[in-house]
This record gives sequence, C-alpha cells and structure tokens, in this order.
Amino acid sequence: MTSTVNPVDEHAARAPEFPMARAAGCPFDPPPALRDLQQEGPLARVRLWDGSTPWLVTRYADQRALLGDPRVSADIHRPGYPRQAPMPPGGTGVSFILKDDPEHARLRRMVTAPFAIKRVEAMRPGVQKIVDDLIDELLAGPNPVDLVEAFALPVPSLVICQLLGVPYTDHDFFQDNSKVIINRNVTPEQRSAAHGNLIEYLDGLMGEKIDRPVDDLLSSLAERVTAGELSRNEAAQMGVLLLIAGHETTANMIALGTLALFEHPGQLALLRDTDDRRLIASAVEELLRYLHITHSGRRRVAVADIEIGGEVIRAGEGLILANDIANRDPGMFAEPDRLDLRRDARRHVAFGFGVHQCLGQPLARMELQVVYGTLYRRIPTLRPATELERIPFKHDGSVYGVYELPVTW
Repeated sequence: MTSTVNPVDEHAARAPEFPMARAAGCPFDPPPALRDLQQEGPLARVRLWDGSTPWLVTRYADQRALLGDPRVSADIHRPGYPRQAPMPPGGTGVSFILKDDPEHARLRRMVTAPFAIKRVEAMRPGVQKIVDDLIDELLAGPNPVDLVEAFALPVPSLVICQLLGVPYTDHDFFQDNSKVIINRNVTPEQRSAAHGNLIEYLDGLMGEKIDRPVDDLLSSLAERVTAGELSRNEAAQMGVLLLIAGHETTANMIALGTLALFEHPGQLALLRDTDDRRLIASAVEELLRYLHITHSGRRRVAVADIEIGGEVIRAGEGLILANDIANRDPGMFAEPDRLDLRRDARRHVAFGFGVHQCLGQPLARMELQVVYGTLYRRIPTLRPATELERIPFKHDGSVYGVYELPVTW
C-alpha cells in the first residue's frame, strides 16, 4: 500500500478497516491482510469505527522503536488518539496505562512491588497448589469437561484474587462484568455500566481495607489513600485494571495455548514428557509469541513528527501497533508461522516494550510455566472432545481466545 501523511487524500480514503478478519480455518494466525501490509511497507493507513485513519505499524523493529520513543504518547485524551470505541456517556476514569510520565510513573510505582520477579517466584508453590488442586477436581469430575470453565479461568482468577485481596466467591460477578468491558460489540452504555459496577465493587473493598488492612495489594493501596498519596477513585481504577488484566489475559492464553498444542502434537509431546524448567520457560515465550492474544493493537499518538522507513508521522496522528503480526515478522523470527517450543522467542512484544510494557508479565509467565509444565504431564491423554471447527473463538473481543474448550482423556 502506498502511504501518505495526509489522512484525507485518496490513499487514506481507501484505507482498510481495522481490526481485520482472520482467515477461515486459521484461528492461530494473524489476518492475511496484516501479512500483506507488513510485506508492502512499514506504515499503512487504516480506518477505524469513527472514520479516522491512523497509521498501522506492522513490523517488529518499527514497533520497538516507537514504543521506546518519547515522541509517542499513550495519553487517551490527546487529540488524534485512536480510540477503540466511543467514550461512554459522562466518561469514566482513566487507568494509569493510558497516561504519560510523570503521572504514569507515579501511579505505576505504587503497584510494582508485588510483581517483582523475586516476589512472584515466592508465589510459585502456592500457584502450583492451585493448579494441582484444580487438576485433581478435573480428574474426579465429569468427562468430557469444558477446560475454560473448569481450569483455564479459575487458575488466574484465584491467583489475582489472592494477590489483590478480592474474595474469589465473587468471581462470577467480576468475570461477567469483565467480559462486557472487553467485548467490542457492546454499546458505550453497556461498557460504562459494567465498568461502573466494578468501580463500585472495588471502592467498597477499598473501604474495608482502609478500616481493616491485611497483607494484600488492595490494603497497600488503601494505605496510600489514607496517606493522601492516592485518591480513592484512583485506587479503585487501579484495582479494576489489575483484576481484569490479571485473569482475562492469562485465562485465554491457557486455553488457546492448550488448543494450539493439540494441533501440534509433536510440540505437545515435548511439554508432556519433560520437567526441564528451561524448556518449559522457552515454551511459554514461544506460545506468547505465536498466539499473541491482544488483537486491538497498542494505541498511541505522535506528539512530534517522526520519520519511519521514509514516511513521516506528523504530530497529532494516531498509531496502532499490531503486536500479533509483529511477533510473526520474518525479519525478527525465522519461519515465524511455525510453532517451535525450543525457539528463543524472549524478545517478542506480547507484553509490549518501553515504559508502558505490561506490569504483570512476571506473574503471567510464572502462572503459564506452572500450567504448561503440569497439566499435560498429569493428564497425558488430554485431548479435544470436539472438532476444531466447532470450537467458538472470541472474534468479538479485544482479548482473543476461545469461549469454551471441551476436552476429554
């Protein structure tokens, strides 16, 4: 595609819609249109729901460069920011991940300690017990069973509930509201109502932690509220972000990763037959690269002119960094469409790059290592209980995965 800096010229008028549809029968691969754009040039215009035409960035090196560039802003309130959907009526609070430094850094520092690698590693035995207990329940329960409902969703939900200090008995409530928030097809009013439900819920828990603090992340935030370092609404907003991100992404990776391994039995055998933690860690990185589940792209806006590959992104123009196709860039990963658990895939961009890279990546990695290193070893005959064509994929969400995964053994 021949690109240009003028969003109203003939090329922008022909800009394809984003997000793009996946090809039938290829549930693990990025849309073919993204592949074509990656081959044709470093930048292309795409059209969003509101008629705006931000730049789409598809190549790995360009994405890394832009995510680390101070001329690129994550502030959703800046003119030109490529929104995923209309703002809800009356607006809602904004998470720190949609702010720039120094405010982004100030808020982020308040929740970084529990996600430090040493703290996360100290949680590994507890996560292993959660996984083992759920597998025990699987083996003692009905066969076949939906792996999403019985295992993939409970694992990260239990972990993030323990970390935050949220009662797991409320999981139906927060999971149902989370599903609405990340569904692209709901109305702004529905999304606003679901977000409001979670804010009210977290605000109530925050009040309890202020009165009776314990050893959890919400209590830590409550202490900052009491000290005047953080408003109660800011604390509730951070709680909502961590609660949703802490279970939705990992749950989808567990189920989708398992399905991908079913479709690659040789790779599944590698995990099933090993207790080598280095191989298991490598497998997690490769599955994150191969399946990258955030398909709405990371959204940014330029605050100054930036030249990329002979094109100029003007100040005020929006950017969408399509991480799923960047992780399949042949300029970075040899044979990128091949799943190879022995590949060194650690430099993937599934968690982003730069100051806004995913806060919870150490926890996600550890949980996936425990799951992928345990599930197939303990249930070596685990297999799908239906055909791939009958499995419902989440084509309507900003987080990709499957709605259900019937399995048997």
